[in-house]
Amino acid sequence: MAIGVFDSGVGGLTVHRELTTRFPTRDFIYLGDQAHAPYGGRGGEDIVELTRAGCERLFEAGASVVVLACNTASAIALRRLQQTWIPGMREKLGRPVNVLGIIVPTIEAATGLPWSYEAERDGRLEGEKKQAIDVTGVFCTAATAMSRVYEIEIDKRREDLAVFTEPCPGLAGLIELGAPAEELKVVVDDHVDALRRRIGRHPDKAILGCTHYEIVADLFAAALPPGVQVISQPAAVADSLERYFERHPEYDLGSSGRRDFLTTGTPGPQSELIARFWGAPLTFDAA
Repeated sequence: MAIGVFDSGVGGLTVHRELTTRFPTRDFIYLGDQAHAPYGGRGGEDIVELTRAGCERLFEAGASVVVLACNTASAIALRRLQQTWIPGMREKLGRPVNVLGIIVPTIEAATGLPWSYEAERDGRLEGEKKQAIDVTGVFCTAATAMSRVYEIEIDKRREDLAVFTEPCPGLAGLIELGAPAEELKVVVDDHVDALRRRIGRHPDKAILGCTHYEIVADLFAAALPPGVQVISQPAAVADSLERYFERHPEYDLGSSGRRDFLTTGTPGPQSELIARFWGAPLTFDAA
């Protein structure tokens, strides 16, 4: 048994690395759907089906809990899989299984409030809302931006936080392909500046709402002015998962420290960009 980590490609390695640090004795199986990466430009039904297939492969490999280390999959597919697919998988496999996302813990970290909290509304019209005192910028894929999940869920909890989303089409694909830092820097700088122009200033906080972007978090940090807090999505996910496992001891997570890396794409070594991020060469096996 193990913890499964799923992403469209290599971005989920950022979450995987944090989780293995937090749970060093647990067994992990990572699956990157590199044959279909990136997900950000795909339609909703396509994203749901690809995510379901990846989760099913991980359950078959022994995962008890699958973490969708992909904002696009978490925004588009998670709720539907939990409500309409997971009950049947539990019955089919005859054991406890679940799929968890990464947007909930990120929003908890951004708001400082638990997911169960919703702000009381005083009946004012939208135009009469309390003026926001803090601005959060979200850099993400086009599909995540279209879902408006960050705007909707943060506003439910904090009326004093304004959220501006900056879709970054193509950036995840460049990172997946191992583009050179010079090329990535130009793209990151352009999106940070585009967000600044829309807001009229830089945000107070930034969310890297695509796990691929964590691989080049240093480029975002350099493009943003000092003092802008970049919320660490991997750390938020690890904190949330630790609390979840304390509440749900029924899941068998293994205890041998096993690490398996699978891909639906071409097996073998990953790019130099990934090797630098990971700290060593990383090889995937065929899924």
